[in-house]
Amino acid sequence: MLPIHPTDTTPLFHSLFEEKKLEVAILRLDQIHCEISGNKFFKLKYNLEEAKKQGKPAVLTFGGAYSNHIYATASAAREAGLASIGIIRGDGMDSNNPTLIHAREQEMRLHFVSREDYRKKNSKAYIDQLLSQFGDVYLIPEGGTNALAIKGTADILQKKHQDYTHICTSIGTGGTFAGLAKSLLTHQNLLGFSSLKGEFMRAEIRNLLHESGITSKGKWEVLSQYHFGGYAKWTDELIDFIHWFWSEFRIPLDPIYTGKMAYAFFDLVRKNHFPESARILLIHTGGLQGNAGFTKRTGIQLPTP
Repeated sequence: MLPIHPTDTTPLFHSLFEEKKLEVAILRLDQIHCEISGNKFFKLKYNLEEAKKQGKPAVLTFGGAYSNHIYATASAAREAGLASIGIIRGDGMDSNNPTLIHAREQEMRLHFVSREDYRKKNSKAYIDQLLSQFGDVYLIPEGGTNALAIKGTADILQKKHQDYTHICTSIGTGGTFAGLAKSLLTHQNLLGFSSLKGEFMRAEIRNLLHESGITSKGKWEVLSQYHFGGYAKWTDELIDFIHWFWSEFRIPLDPIYTGKMAYAFFDLVRKNHFPESARILLIHTGGLQGNAGFTKRTGIQLPTP
């Protein structure tokens, strides 16, 4: 089991919340571990236990050059005493970015593949090819989402969070959303904000819950209008909001996931989406390691703690 650091549920105070009669807090999963941050900690913990139980010497997984999942898996595997292999989308042109430098420092073996080959990552023939190349490894999918990841993310909400009526989280592959949906109580509502462009995420979440045998006790909904152009896309308005959020609350956000989720939440508050006396918990899913890579790519500085 990866060692867990205590996480704070931090109250957020703002005149808008007073006006709308809302109680708001944020769960700082970004503080759970210095390198295995946020939802990635929960997605990996049972997978690494299973890898060790099966006697696998290494884990193999997939991600882009700036992937939070690659960064976290490299650290988690090393801490668990396992080797790691990262199948990286692209031809290696970004091989010296902060994410991949860290992965190498954790002794992750990086294998760059073309985007065409990367799209085969879920095909049996391609998986068999990788297993033939890299040997007896434990496979973790892109983003970390599988049954054991959902088992892990179901641990995020604890007894101390039972009084919240609304839970807000970002959505990437859907594994965190599924785990939260699994642990919802009957009076709770889960709002997921997709970071990907398109309306397909609702169907993907519905399929993921079905395949995982999850029937949520609470209500859930997926909002797809706050993607800011699509995955890893951003606008000046989003960057300005991230700086504003830091100035108001001294909490850093990233522009891929948590920044979009927090922006969406404030927009919904202004539009009276939440009933009076609602108790709302925002999930900070980490991902702050990616801010250094974002700055490297764009030259835009983001707040850091």
